[in-house]
Amino acid sequence: MIPEFEKFKGFSAKNLPKDEPLASGHRACQGCGEVLALRMVMKALGREVIVCNATGCMEIITTPFPQTAWNVPWIHVAFENAAAVASGVEAGRKALMRKGRIPKRHIDILVVGGDGATGDIGLQCISGAFERGHDLLYVCLDNEAYMNTGIQRSGCTPYGAMTTTSPPGKESFGQVTWKKNIPAIMAAHGIPYVATASPAYYLDLMNKVKKAALVKGPAYVHIYSPCPTGWGSAGDKSVEYARLAVETKVFPLYEVIEGRYIISRKITKPKPVSDYLKGQRRFRHLTDEQISYIQNRVDTEYEKIVKLAEMS
Repeated sequence: MIPEFEKFKGFSAKNLPKDEPLASGHRACQGCGEVLALRMVMKALGREVIVCNATGCMEIITTPFPQTAWNVPWIHVAFENAAAVASGVEAGRKALMRKGRIPKRHIDILVVGGDGATGDIGLQCISGAFERGHDLLYVCLDNEAYMNTGIQRSGCTPYGAMTTTSPPGKESFGQVTWKKNIPAIMAAHGIPYVATASPAYYLDLMNKVKKAALVKGPAYVHIYSPCPTGWGSAGDKSVEYARLAVETKVFPLYEVIEGRYIISRKITKPKPVSDYLKGQRRFRHLTDEQISYIQNRVDTEYEKIVKLAEMS
């Protein structure tokens, strides 16, 4: 067990932080699940944090020059190098404290990236930062495509989903590959803490972020982030889809603490995957046969997590 977790005191509905490190008035789309998740992340961390933000929706909507929604130190960097920049920030923080240039106190280093910046373009910099053991928290806000550049497919786009670069037609049916398992890739680095989270379960999300910040060394939290614009779903249904993704086993909630898998919310009576798919325009072209394939694959992938937890 990680020593910092022994006396861990989590958030409850009665003691949620009132401070808002991420201010309102940003320019997110109506019903954006990503900025909802980011607000929860920042409330969990507070203001003693430096944020390194990869290019993506959250960078675009929070910092239209000359305005900013950030009430903490924040730097925007490219798609591919946010983790590398955060590594330098973390090393610089240590050096400045060692030389007495700034007071010695705990300052979190947070990296924020979308699924494209995390699982595709920036994967090598993240792997390097984790391998070197930098003391930072990486949060992936996964809306399952490159949304701010025109809804192109990413490695995290789910099987069958329609995007502008995986369109359904006479000879195609949308995305042809299964969603890349980024949390498993991060856990394979042997880092102390990896977790998945959903804004529909806000206390679980915030407590996982708080745990991740306590870890000495790299930590990773992968957050499911509904996107009404890219998914073709109703803006007022984002939390509902975030919950359905968990209830249908599409997006399992779990932690990997020093290699040990712990399921946060075990689903014993799952809802059918079709409940999750319907209402999202990106899936409306799927046939019953394709939905049945997705259901079988979801069940298989979930059982893998269950077995890993049992083995742990």
